[in-house]
Amino acid sequence: MTSKKQAITDRLNQWVTFREASAQPAIWRNWAPELDSLRCSLSEWLKERAHDEIWLCGAGTSAFIGDTLSVYLNASPRGPRYRAVSTTDLVSGPANYIAGSRKILVISFGRSGDSPETVGSLDLLDAHMPRADRLNFTCNPNGALAGRQPVGPGQQKIVLLPPETNDSGFAMTSSYSTMLLSALSCLDDQAPLPIPQALGMLADAGEQVIRQALELVKTSVTRPSRAVFLGCGTLTGSARECALKVLELAKGRIPTMWDSTLGFRHGPKAIVDDDTRVFVLISSDPHTKRYDLDAADEIRMQFGPQSVVTLGNDREVDIHIPMVGNDAWTSVLYVLAVQMMAIAWSDALSLNVDNPFTEGNLSRVVTGVSLYPFRPMP
Repeated sequence: MTSKKQAITDRLNQWVTFREASAQPAIWRNWAPELDSLRCSLSEWLKERAHDEIWLCGAGTSAFIGDTLSVYLNASPRGPRYRAVSTTDLVSGPANYIAGSRKILVISFGRSGDSPETVGSLDLLDAHMPRADRLNFTCNPNGALAGRQPVGPGQQKIVLLPPETNDSGFAMTSSYSTMLLSALSCLDDQAPLPIPQALGMLADAGEQVIRQALELVKTSVTRPSRAVFLGCGTLTGSARECALKVLELAKGRIPTMWDSTLGFRHGPKAIVDDDTRVFVLISSDPHTKRYDLDAADEIRMQFGPQSVVTLGNDREVDIHIPMVGNDAWTSVLYVLAVQMMAIAWSDALSLNVDNPFTEGNLSRVVTGVSLYPFRPMP
C-alpha cells in the first residue's frame, strides 16, 4: 500500500462506519457455510408452501433490496411472481396491497427489525392477511422481525444474520449487502455458482474494490457538488442505494439523484452541470451494456471527461468490478465502491461519519412515526 493510500485508510479508520463497511468481504466469506445450510432448509419449505406471489418489503435501504431482487427473480419463467413493496407504501396505503385469495409470502428486511413501518406492516398482516406466510431477514436478535410471532395460520421463518451485520453506524453498509446476498442465496434456484463459492469470490473481489475506490478518491475523484447514479435492470436498485448512501453520509451537502441509464436522458439530465459527477453502473449484459456506455459517452462529450465515473467489468472503466455470476449477485460490489467514496467525502466535509445528524433531525432507526389502524371500506 502506498503512503497516500495508507494515510487515507488510517484517517478513515477512526470511524466505526468505515470499519464496518470494510469488514463486508470477511463477513460474506465467514457467513457462507451457515447460509448454505439455511438455504437448503428454506428451499424445501418454499417448495412445500408453493406461493403464488412473494412480496419483498422494507423501508429505505432495506426496500432497495427488493428492487434488485424483484427484477432479477422475475426473469425466471417459472415459480412465483416477485413484487417489491416498500413498508412505507404498505403502511400508508394498505388498500392498494391487501390481498385475499392469493397464496402470498411476505419477505421482510430490516437491520433493526424495529422501525415503525416494520411494526406497522406486521400489524397489517396480523389483522388483514393472517394466512400469509412470512420470511424475515434481520440483523437484530431483539427486534420485532426476530421475535414477534404471527397471530394467524400463516407460517413464519427467520434468518438472523451474523451479529457484526447489525451496523452501529448511522448508514447501513454490511446489513444491506449481507441481507441481499442472503436472500439471493435462499431464493435463486438458478444461482450461477454454489453459495460458498459465490460468496468467497465476492469477498475476494470486494477487497479489490475497496482498494480501488480509496485510490480513486485519493487521486482523481474529488468530492462533487452533485452526484448522479445510473444503472439498468437489477442495477437500478443499486444506483438508488448508492444515491442514498452519499446523500446520508454527506448530510445532504452533496445532493444526489438516481435513475436508469435511459430514463436519465428524458429530462433528469437537467441536473448535470460542470461540477456534477455522474456514476454509471455498467451492466455485464451485452445488450444493456450498450446503452450504459452510450450514456457515459454522451455525458462525457457534453460536460467533459471528468464528469463521468464508470464502474463495471468492461474495458477502461474507472473502477473494475469483477463479475461473479451476473449483475444481481455482483450488485453489492458496485454499492461497496460507492460506500467507500461516501465515507471519504463525509470525512472530508468534517462531518461525524458515524452520525452526520448529531442534532437529531435523522436517526439510525426512524422514530416518531404515528401508526393508524386500517379500516377497509365496506
